[in-house]
Amino acid sequence: MRHTARRCPAAHPDDPTPCTGPVVVTVLDASNAGADGCEHHGARLLASLEGGRVYALPDAPAGAAIRVFKAADGIRPFCWVDGPRTDPSQLSHAENRARNNR
Repeated sequence: MRHTARRCPAAHPDDPTPCTGPVVVTVLDASNAGADGCEHHGARLLASLEGGRVYALPDAPAGAAIRVFKAADGIRPFCWVDGPRTDPSQLSHAENRARNNR
């Protein structure tokens, strides 16, 4: 089901969650394609990218990019998709670190 309410450009069409604030970051993929987003969707997008980066927009509150970066660490890629998640590519960076430190 697609979300029809107006949301930031970083919100994936299949992600049902609303924005949690104004657009404050740009998330870039490994090819430098990017989208601006709120902190919530910026983190979810960053978590779903391999080699992604996040930058605060000029008028963003202090620490916006680092909050997005830290939040993304614990979010599974495409976290709105249901089903078992056991492959490393389906787990968050934090989960993969924990698995590797056992």
